[in-house]
Amino acid sequence: MFTCDVASIYLTPLPTLPATQGSNTTSLDASSVTDKSLFGIPQWLTQINNDISRELECGVAIRQLVAARACAIDDLLIALFNWFELDKTDLALFATGGYGRGELSLYSDIDILLLAPDDIAAEVSTKIDSLVAMLWDIGLEPALAVRSVEECLEAASDHTVASTLLESRLLIGNEALENVPNDIVNKVWSQRDFFEVKIAEAKARYIQHNATEYNLEPNVKTAPGGLRDIHIIGWVTKRYFRIGKLYDLVQQDFLTEKEFDELSFAESYLWQIRHYLHELTERNENRLLFDYQREIAQRMGYETQPDDAPNAAVERFMRDYYRCAMQISTLSEMLTNHYYETIIEPKLPSNERPVKRPLNAHFNQMGDHIAIAHHRVFAQHPETILEMFLLMGQYGIKKVRTRTLRALKIAARGIDQTYRDNPEHQALFLSNLKEQNYLFHRLRTMNRYGVLGNYIPAFAQVTGLMQYDLFHRYTVDAHTLFLIRILHRFTDPRFQQDFPLVSAIFQRIERKEILVLAAMFHDIAKGRGGNHSELGETEAIEFCLTHGMSSADAQLVGWLTRHHLLMSRTAQKKDISDPEVVAIFANLVGNVTHLNHLYVLTVADMNATNPQLWNSWRATLMKQLYAQTRRILRADIDAPTNRQDMIVATRKQALAMLDSTDNQNMNRDEVLKLWDDLGDEYFLREIAEDILWHTGAILNHPPIGRASDADSAPLVVLREHRELALDAVQVFVYTQDQANLFAVTMSVFDQMNLDVLDARIITATRDFALDSYVLLDRSGTLLADEDSQQELKQRLIDAFKNPTLPKLVNKRIPRHLRHFDVPTVISFEFNEASNQHIMSLQTLDQPGLLARVGQVFLQQQIEVHAARITTLGERAEDMFYITDQQDKPLTAEKLDILQAALTASLVIRKDNNCV
Repeated sequence: MFTCDVASIYLTPLPTLPATQGSNTTSLDASSVTDKSLFGIPQWLTQINNDISRELECGVAIRQLVAARACAIDDLLIALFNWFELDKTDLALFATGGYGRGELSLYSDIDILLLAPDDIAAEVSTKIDSLVAMLWDIGLEPALAVRSVEECLEAASDHTVASTLLESRLLIGNEALENVPNDIVNKVWSQRDFFEVKIAEAKARYIQHNATEYNLEPNVKTAPGGLRDIHIIGWVTKRYFRIGKLYDLVQQDFLTEKEFDELSFAESYLWQIRHYLHELTERNENRLLFDYQREIAQRMGYETQPDDAPNAAVERFMRDYYRCAMQISTLSEMLTNHYYETIIEPKLPSNERPVKRPLNAHFNQMGDHIAIAHHRVFAQHPETILEMFLLMGQYGIKKVRTRTLRALKIAARGIDQTYRDNPEHQALFLSNLKEQNYLFHRLRTMNRYGVLGNYIPAFAQVTGLMQYDLFHRYTVDAHTLFLIRILHRFTDPRFQQDFPLVSAIFQRIERKEILVLAAMFHDIAKGRGGNHSELGETEAIEFCLTHGMSSADAQLVGWLTRHHLLMSRTAQKKDISDPEVVAIFANLVGNVTHLNHLYVLTVADMNATNPQLWNSWRATLMKQLYAQTRRILRADIDAPTNRQDMIVATRKQALAMLDSTDNQNMNRDEVLKLWDDLGDEYFLREIAEDILWHTGAILNHPPIGRASDADSAPLVVLREHRELALDAVQVFVYTQDQANLFAVTMSVFDQMNLDVLDARIITATRDFALDSYVLLDRSGTLLADEDSQQELKQRLIDAFKNPTLPKLVNKRIPRHLRHFDVPTVISFEFNEASNQHIMSLQTLDQPGLLARVGQVFLQQQIEVHAARITTLGERAEDMFYITDQQDKPLTAEKLDILQAALTASLVIRKDNNCV
């Protein structure tokens, strides 16, 4: 039972309410309270919150403070219950929900139940209305339910209502009703039904939060690993044990002392975070948004050290949060399963109980779970810690019985250097990685119960480690395991249509453990300073060699670890239509074996870093780089080896597609004549499929004159661009070249809220621009809405015909971007092959970014020949191939002026977060 023990805490006492006016109950309505201060109660509530904040800063435990606030609200509600003379009725006042548990943060909901044995009389209803009005007037905003016993019985069929009744606590009133709420739940719900509905609720809640503890902006109450996961332990156990608080489960031998201590510590940590969330927002806010993370980290005592990176303190804070969340969700899952196995399962009909089947002398299969044969298995045979997981893979088992998990957690603490050096243990660990069945699930259990972090201590260091940005969606350990899960998907027929080439390559790789090991080590050195890829390479090679792998295998794992970013960086940040770029990449890769492994690892890594990162544009880039590199490494005599060879090969491929297609309705001679006019650069940068689409559109369009010619109109055509995971729109523009083309195009896209994913800007030999863009539509209606398509076409045509300096509108930075400081970095590199400068721009992704860049290019008389647009979370990393308007390289002085103008244009106004 909850008790108010606040002797060591100073809280301002409740103001004394004036005496009631005899038995004249009509004088006790809210309108009779003429004192504007409402007896000083609003001020008292504010002072209570201030007292609690002060006591927390003085070192009082948050557990005492959430109980102290519940006690203060108890005093208030009891006083008001009496003041409105409800003590003279047969009503009972209960605290329910979190308030019933005696847990109130600064702005927590005040859940109250007024329970009556029978229907409530009219005069009593009047008093209740006055009480409710008073509570609202003083600013308490209670979640109040007023029910008769019969109404409560009916309402309890809703499991959420039943949960609040289980936690009911009588404050004052009819003592004969004290046990009625719990009796109602027992009457309405069987143990099994209530358990199953709460577990289903928890699963649905997990899905709402992406089924992971590692959300970038987690909800400390409802997300996986949040306070709700502790509440569910109480809900399902109170139905059987009739306990008042969580520690009672220790006395019932259901919960161990250590498990209780772990839950209690993690709960207190989340309560403290919740306290600061409420304090900062002055409301019942439970979302740990970017808006608050840095400030709360500071209040929680995470200080920035002299040698720290800019975000080190907040990253340490979030690492500890994620570790607490994982601990809570793991214990919650284990204890609810323990309840099922020990309380519900023995009462099931014999045909529903799990069948026991021996696997070997140490393990049994119990239904779809694995279980130790006796409680001394791990202690007497330490190798069985790893053997169990191998058996799970071999027999297709992904769940573990609770008694086994508890023994495993204790046994994992004994994994030390002597254990790691044992050849038998090393062979078992490698066998686990070779066994692909349920590998993700097995490694996930290893990670949660301490096996993985103790066997590979470096992995323990990155557990819960996050990067304070929008690009890396998961902690390092979660990302690593998710990467391994995606590798397995490459063998799953359900995903092969999404990853056709990658799946085919992965399935041909015999030693799949090579890729699994590379996945395990590719980010293992993050958070230490220095180059994590190089540090990881050293550790990967050492691990492989100590585990008896050949030097060649160890070097391959090490090479993949060191170069795991090479392919994605080359594809996204370099011009892979340039044969020299591909040749340099091929030289670094060295052979087809390296290429195949690197391609598979890169695709899986990109998907596991951020689900929104992988799209058709990136898939096409990766596939193109892989194919070009593979031809070089295989010494394909037909493969193009220079720019001219690539141009000829592309034209040949497009012509073959034209000849094999019956419905193009294009004259071959007209096609060839047009292609001669389009220029070499066009065939160097475009793919055959797009070339045919462009060609058909151009030949079916009236001849285009000067932009000022009223009878001519630029060509603008759209089509869907849907290859893998992303809906996008491809826009092709064909018009006479003009100085402001890029600027006005970006301005129109910005005005219509279209995000640019890719841009190919090419000038044909006869001074015609052939610009191709891949766009994302924020409203999602462009492909389906003919009016929107026509509006986009007309806006572009009007802009081309009336070239003026685009007008930019100041826009507010989206909330999720405001808390990141990405410095603007601009660099230039001269490309001799194209006689152009390549300008690299790194800056904060912001509304109208490309429109602003285009405006500066227009002002500085810069010609854009091609662009590569990349957005990585909150960071934009774009590349532009530029010259002056006479197609000549820019002077050093002009580059300095351009850099200064761009930097000034992209400054964020900190006062109102506008650009």
